[in-house]
Amino acid sequence: MYTFKKEERLCNKKLIDKLFHNGSSFLCYPFKASWLIATSPQQFPVQVLFSVSKRRYKRAVDRNLIKRRMREVYRLSKQQYLYDLLNSTDKKIVLSLGFIGKDIAEYEFAEKKMLKLLAQLAVEIAK
Repeated sequence: MYTFKKEERLCNKKLIDKLFHNGSSFLCYPFKASWLIATSPQQFPVQVLFSVSKRRYKRAVDRNLIKRRMREVYRLSKQQYLYDLLNSTDKKIVLSLGFIGKDIAEYEFAEKKMLKLLAQLAVEIAK
């Protein structure tokens, strides 16, 4: 329930290209979410990709810190906000979460905004 396995990560290059070309997206500062309903069978309801701009954060230490915080908040809240909805509607999605903020977000701020983003994503998927 509160795990984040390798199979939940989005690694397929063709699927990533399809996500960014055909998917829907929205902003919930400091995050940008892009999502697409998956047509291919997948083991988990959501495959997710986390990204942080190398142009904005030159040091890998900073990018890794931000991605760790994003993964942790996602891991703890995915079941309540996404998995329950997707399992009940029998949908599967691919999701990209990009960090577009100017400053490194504290964990509490990132958590609050990620929960808002996941709630907004649930509304978008339910349409």
